[in-house]
Amino acid sequence: MKADEPRYDDEGDVPLGGYAALATTFAAGAALFAVAARHRGLRLPDSIPAWDVALLGTATFKASRLLSKDKITSFLRAPFTHRESDGTAGEVMDEPRGSGARRAVGDLVACPFCTSAWVAGALTAGYASAPRATRLVSAGLTANTMADWLQYAWSWTERTAEG
Repeated sequence: MKADEPRYDDEGDVPLGGYAALATTFAAGAALFAVAARHRGLRLPDSIPAWDVALLGTATFKASRLLSKDKITSFLRAPFTHRESDGTAGEVMDEPRGSGARRAVGDLVACPFCTSAWVAGALTAGYASAPRATRLVSAGLTANTMADWLQYAWSWTERTAEG
């Protein structure tokens, strides 16, 4: 970059190279799946029922939060993040650490919105190649999401009743 050329961001610490490597890895994974599916003669579904889309979407939501926010999965994020604060319901706020690729991975694994694209990709590939197993896993994650909402509803009801 030339000295007079403006930076992408004000601080100059956005790991664009790391982001590019992650995007390339994601695209390569999708391409590898497509090649393997074709090689195996996998017949892709002509359509996906709305119920399965809702199931996969809810499972993607929950798996993304488990990977990026849950205390118990901190060991997965720890090489790339540090604990900023504790949240509610067993969730934590992690911040990325380091620079370059390490920072880019930290940004990815600390963000449920970012992680969800990867989870959705994996679940979609699973749905195409092993729909029954993927529905089962997705049903478990969806049940966990429903349980979370019921816990929140119970806590709210309890607080309301106690005044």
